[in-house]
Amino acid sequence: MRNLSLDDHVLKMGLPKGSLQEATFRLLAKAGYHFSVSSRSYFPSIEDDRIQAILIRAQEIARYVQDGVFDVGLTGKDWIMENRADVVEVDSLAYSKTTMRPVRWVLAVPNDSDINSVEDLQGKRIATEIVNLTTDWLQAKGVTAEVEFSWGATEVKAPTLVDAIVEVTETGSSLRSNNLRIVETVLESHTMLIANKESWHHPQKRETIENFHLMLQAAIGSEGKVGLKMNVPKDKLEMVMQTLPAMKQPTISPLYGVDWMAVEIIANESVVRDLIPALKRAGAQDIIEYPLNKVIH
Repeated sequence: MRNLSLDDHVLKMGLPKGSLQEATFRLLAKAGYHFSVSSRSYFPSIEDDRIQAILIRAQEIARYVQDGVFDVGLTGKDWIMENRADVVEVDSLAYSKTTMRPVRWVLAVPNDSDINSVEDLQGKRIATEIVNLTTDWLQAKGVTAEVEFSWGATEVKAPTLVDAIVEVTETGSSLRSNNLRIVETVLESHTMLIANKESWHHPQKRETIENFHLMLQAAIGSEGKVGLKMNVPKDKLEMVMQTLPAMKQPTISPLYGVDWMAVEIIANESVVRDLIPALKRAGAQDIIEYPLNKVIH
């Protein structure tokens, strides 16, 4: 790995390569950080001399942040715990590779297995990438089992090589396609923004990290929301107001020289297809829907 700049003005950033990469770059772009990277490169570029980044497996980022190779990183809460990493957990970011829901590490077994609870794992063999977390979980349940590290393709190992697996899932579809059923959830995990402790206590870097955090949260806050603008006759305003949902009270301003009002709200995108026809029937006109990149509370 090439050395990153030691300049106090540069924020050294570890970004997840692999399944979380696309969702991370999409979020960063919404937050105003437009990275570009070639398919074979591990060094994404950005037109900002204050940021240097490396793409690396999410499993390793927490350790490099702890050791000061990176000032900040985006990785899962699961990998922070698995690595026993001593880092500042700045915030939990509600996004993952497919949905905005947390991912789950689950205990899964073949559909025809006689394992129906964690207690049934006594003396059994389990394959997983999160050996430490699985061992801790079993100990907390009072169960002794053999936990082995899996280098990948974990779903295909049961029942031929192991009795059960602990694997990560968002929807469970991959497990079902491999004829596996979920027995229990070991833990849920969100993506986390983490910081090196020394960087967090460095005044200039702390400010840069907090600014980065604010913009990420603003981008996440806009997910699933849109803005709506419309013009409403004054005599129809009350009817339109009764129709409107909103994060807060809508913004209302008079139109110059006429008995009309301009109304603007932020709404959940999921309700808009029903909301717009209702607004039209209530008397709203010139309705405009527009996307949101950031919502700052």
